[in-house]
Amino acid sequence: MRELRLEQARRIALAAQGFADPPPRGGVDRRNVRRAIQRMGLLQIDSVNVSVRSHYMPLFSRLGPYRRDLVEEMAYRDRELFEYWGHEASFLPTEAYPLFRQRMAHARPWSGTRRLLAEHPGYVEQVYREVQDRGPLSVGDLEDGGGRTGPWWGYGKGKIALEWLFHTGRIGCSHRNHFTRYYDLAERIFPSELLNGPMPSLDDTHRELLIRAAKSHGVGTAKDLADYYRISVPAARPLLADLAEEGVLEPVRVEGWNQPAYLHPEARLPRHIEARALLTPFDPVVWERSRAERLFGFRYRIEIYVPAAQRQYGYYVYPFLLGDSLVARVDLKADRERRRLMVKGAYVEEGQDRRRVVTALSEELRDMAAWLDLDGVDVGRRGSLAPELRRAAP
Repeated sequence: MRELRLEQARRIALAAQGFADPPPRGGVDRRNVRRAIQRMGLLQIDSVNVSVRSHYMPLFSRLGPYRRDLVEEMAYRDRELFEYWGHEASFLPTEAYPLFRQRMAHARPWSGTRRLLAEHPGYVEQVYREVQDRGPLSVGDLEDGGGRTGPWWGYGKGKIALEWLFHTGRIGCSHRNHFTRYYDLAERIFPSELLNGPMPSLDDTHRELLIRAAKSHGVGTAKDLADYYRISVPAARPLLADLAEEGVLEPVRVEGWNQPAYLHPEARLPRHIEARALLTPFDPVVWERSRAERLFGFRYRIEIYVPAAQRQYGYYVYPFLLGDSLVARVDLKADRERRRLMVKGAYVEEGQDRRRVVTALSEELRDMAAWLDLDGVDVGRRGSLAPELRRAAP
């Protein structure tokens, strides 16, 4: 079995995610965006909008400034992308829709859904008929949507019903307006060949998703690859063993990893990675926290739900990728009223060249501010890197 040095695994992983590619010449167009999404396989959606919606950021990290409404055009106008549960809520290439029909067919209700089905029999079908008659519509358009049941993302019964119908594939996301999802019947969104064509078996579905995960990761353990599309590890292990035996994936050892790994045959090993990118917490490079720690020696936790006084780094912290290393972390917030990108905290990783990091990070922050139509960057006082970064900020 071949053994990869850790630095080789890092370069393979970053190349698979598009970080070995030169920036597009002449600006970013739809083809660049399409290719980047195909390489990642999906864009994870998250509701937090501290600096920018999370699904926009991975494209900026890989391509540089681009027109953000391209994502919505591709999803809701041209139907190149669709929303579903990929790695959590995600934009996925529409050609991959058949791979999620098994997930739709075998969807299991959450506790709130089970309670709704038991306490309000017939209500879900009532909501379905309302979408059928009046769609596309949002939860606020329902005649009997119900109030929100708790703090944060507590759902009323209308939202629970819509999400259950969405999860089972009977309805889909037609479009969004100010991030509010509007639902319509699946047959009014997707072509019939996607809805009614042959449905792959569960094993064939999982095999294909694991191959796609391996292509997007370059190299990964069974846990890494299973996590990409939220397949259970026990279900993934025998399928990965079959794929290795068939020569579809190559089993390898990675220096310092306790678990065997799998290498995609198209994985590239570039001599150098010259990346400079801020990564959203939901970027595929870092969303599996144990993988980020194994690859980069970077222990990373999102602290949104941690009380402010107990946070180590900040509310919404972006890892900073420079070359093939995660060299710093930055707590960012867009102050849209003042038109400033706020660096609430900046921290350098141990052993990094501080001057090199400050130079690169200040340039990246300046580019990000311009992309977000902000006038500049303000650096606060929290963090080991803050003083140098404040002096370098425009």
